Amino acid sequence: MRSAAVDTAPSQAERRNFQRVSVKIYGRFMLEDRTEHPCQVVDMSPGDVALRTERIGMPGEKVIAYIDHIGRIEGVVTRILQDGFAMTVIASERKKDKLAAQLTWLANKHELDLPEDRRHERVAPRNPTSVLQLADGREYQCRIIDLSLSGAAVEIDVKPAIGIQVTLGTMHGQVVRHFEDGVAIEFAVIQQPETLDSEFNASGT
Repeated sequence: MRSAAVDTAPSQAERRNFQRVSVKIYGRFMLEDRTEHPCQVVDMSPGDVALRTERIGMPGEKVIAYIDHIGRIEGVVTRILQDGFAMTVIASERKKDKLAAQLTWLANKHELDLPEDRRHERVAPRNPTSVLQLADGREYQCRIIDLSLSGAAVEIDVKPAIGIQVTLGTMHGQVVRHFEDGVAIEFAVIQQPETLDSEFNASGT
């Protein structure tokens, strides 16, 4: 399905050293002209990454990306894909070892594929008022009913379609179900307790 117009990808030996994992995490990237654009990781290894994005870099162009829960990565565009591009990851061996550990954790999280309310204890935020942003940029005031490390239930006047990508505060995720007064959201990756506390002042019930 993906077409490769130009390929300056890593060597066969390097490819054998890295196993790509499919993960659904979000971020932003900057091209050589210093413009920034949103992206979603399709799959990634410590040596390269495939990004889904509307703006496509040219083969050989340098890219700096900031990926949620991965951090800053640098590389070069290697292939043009149908819905984005692939790029190398230029990093030290120590950084690549850290990336491998992060990717293993993320892949295991996605393989669980359990409803968020069965995975983690739900807590009530001390500050329930937040903003839900849709992928097209529309924003809606909402009230957080409860949170877990992997998702949230929010009371909101609109009901975005199940599967649509949203941002609650700064947490990326997607709508997984509707209920009478709102929607349930599953975060793209499991959050850390301190992140939730900082974002929403969450407290145990």
